[in-house]
Amino acid sequence: CSSDLNVEIGVLDACKDFGIAFVAFSPLARGFLTSVDLDPPNFAENDIRRGMPRFQEPHFSENLTWLPEYRAIAEQAGCTPAQLSLAWVLSHGEHMHAIPGTTSIAHLEENVAAADVQLSDDTLRKLDALINQNTVSGPRYPASTQAEIDTEEF
Repeated sequence: CSSDLNVEIGVLDACKDFGIAFVAFSPLARGFLTSVDLDPPNFAENDIRRGMPRFQEPHFSENLTWLPEYRAIAEQAGCTPAQLSLAWVLSHGEHMHAIPGTTSIAHLEENVAAADVQLSDDTLRKLDALINQNTVSGPRYPASTQAEIDTEEF
């Protein structure tokens, strides 16, 4: 679900083949794939997203262009945008697990309910076409951080 899904190069298949769990962190894209309209200039001073390129211009505005379609897909699927993101991650197999952050009990309950969301093959195709390495603008992390964690470069 991001422009740097190097894990898809082989790690996901290996986890599936060997029966190893894969834990996806930040499956809600740091709040971007939820119902909340984010306003990066007004993030708290200590908000980690302040230093993340996807929450800076021009990337943030570029990513906002496909967000309405994403939210429409959630509505068509009968779930919230957050539930759609989590269900999308979980749809990749029983070996997939997600760690969504939350700020409230209501969000926790919303996130847990994502396990009951069933996505059609058509919905999965729409999501894969909408959000992928070619459509998400900006790297996940600043270059200095990315250099420390990037293990696969193809």
